[in-house]
Amino acid sequence: MRFFKLSLMLLALLISVAAISPAWAKKDLPAVNDEGMELIKDSDLATVYADPGADLGIYKRIWLEDATVAFRKNWQRDQNRGNSLKVKDRDMVRITEDVATLFREVMTKELLDGGYEMAEEEGADVLIVKPAIVDLDVYAPDIQSANRTHSYARSAGEMTLNLELFDSVTGDKIAKATDRKRDYDRGYMEWRTRVSNRADAKRMMTPWAKALRSALDEARSSTSSTD
Repeated sequence: MRFFKLSLMLLALLISVAAISPAWAKKDLPAVNDEGMELIKDSDLATVYADPGADLGIYKRIWLEDATVAFRKNWQRDQNRGNSLKVKDRDMVRITEDVATLFREVMTKELLDGGYEMAEEEGADVLIVKPAIVDLDVYAPDIQSANRTHSYARSAGEMTLNLELFDSVTGDKIAKATDRKRDYDRGYMEWRTRVSNRADAKRMMTPWAKALRSALDEARSSTSSTD
């Protein structure tokens, strides 16, 4: 029963991102990883491993850690090649901080709307959510400079979420999932600003937050029905 509940959560995560996430190959992935978690094969949209003995239905409070954010390899170098904007290190720090803050806002709002409490201390009913956004690729960053220059792109960019769930008391890892999101190609060049990039990033993040809330709701409902 517990494995069934967790599988529902993982399926919700995968199905929710189907519309704009590219397919991920699962070639040569082990059925059980080195942490003893089992590969979920119900979708080809993400790589997911889960503890078959976990029960998400016991968690009522969420300890959301700050998301770590990292650009894709050579992003700054590629942005500055033949580009008068000259992305500086401080620009990268500002963007990563903005992305982490936005992720927390999106996730927190969705969970609070679902009736979950946010926590920053361990407890039997506390689930730790540890997010990491990697391979962040902002196609046209809005960089503040002395000479105001507009940036154009057909899409806002893409990013990958690595999400891990832990029991706050035991520290046991319950599940880990990786999913890539890419903003849709508009088919024409569009002026990209900090406001538009933020709006598109929020749209890409929102399904992740809704998936986690839906999974917790489903697990809680299943637990209640068996009490």
